[in-house]
Amino acid sequence: FKRRMYERGLAMGLKAVERGGTSGTAQRLVLRALRDRLGFSRLRLASTGGAAMGPDTFKFFMAMGVPMLQLYGQTELTGIYCTQVPGQPPDFDAVGRGLTGDYKIQIHNPDPNGVGEIVSQHPYMFQGYYKNEQAMRADVRDGWMHTGDAGFIKPSGQLVVIDRLKDLAVMSTGERFSPQFIENKLKFSPYISEAVILGDQRDYPAAIICIRFAIVSKWAEQNRMSFTTYSDLASRKEVYDLIGAEITRINGSLPPSQQLRKFVLLYKELDADDGELTRTRKVRRSVIAEKYANIIDAIYAGAEKVKVDTEIAFQDGSKQRIRTTLPVATLSAPAARAKSA
Repeated sequence: FKRRMYERGLAMGLKAVERGGTSGTAQRLVLRALRDRLGFSRLRLASTGGAAMGPDTFKFFMAMGVPMLQLYGQTELTGIYCTQVPGQPPDFDAVGRGLTGDYKIQIHNPDPNGVGEIVSQHPYMFQGYYKNEQAMRADVRDGWMHTGDAGFIKPSGQLVVIDRLKDLAVMSTGERFSPQFIENKLKFSPYISEAVILGDQRDYPAAIICIRFAIVSKWAEQNRMSFTTYSDLASRKEVYDLIGAEITRINGSLPPSQQLRKFVLLYKELDADDGELTRTRKVRRSVIAEKYANIIDAIYAGAEKVKVDTEIAFQDGSKQRIRTTLPVATLSAPAARAKSA
């Protein structure tokens, strides 16, 4: 009953956000209580920066009634120089416009889609890095601060930040995309804990998925499924069908070339202690690429299953040997992108 009330209230709240307002019924039904539970009842203004936020996450907070703004800037450029404006309808994909006056923002070396490195300049920039002229010459060229972030400017003048430039993936077709953007969409699903998007120098994107064990295990119990461990649960066909349905839904909001074609449910959760995540839970892609190279190669070689024989260590120092077979799930052909995306 609680789950149905939450889903109904959230759907009503999200529809209201799309119209530029809030739903009083949804607030009374569930969202006001949720906002209070999270400690946001008296919140007058919330802002986010530091990394690109997925539009689904942004809309979720807005639906709850949290007055959310996105902003963008760097310490070297005296902090914020691009922000959304309170009271104006937000663009969920963008971080707003640059500040008026002497603040300038451009896209350096854009590709055919207008995506390139974000550069900026204004009279209040820093004087340089302390005792590091080499870094200064690398980051500041011809008076422009090269941020290392990839993005583009919409016809409306709004800046869209995609990802770190070095983290963009380039498919064999030459098209660039942000793995983090797709990962954020996937992690908005209650059943997915972590996701690693593959596809750099490949023909199509694929994914390594970690299930959210607490929720998926409860789902399995409600559906009278027996299981023993995380690895056992993640290998079940019913769980693959559950995650496959989530990915198919998310694929509908992506351009056809960026839709996921295949995925594997990993036999363990990604862990910072294993070097797979940073302490702020960002994926270490180089570690993943090396550690799970056999799984990645099997996905793109067209294999239907991947045999795994490995040992994992726990925080208490104990170790466990895992020998299992991971199915490689293939999704249907890319569908046309949804109009509401």
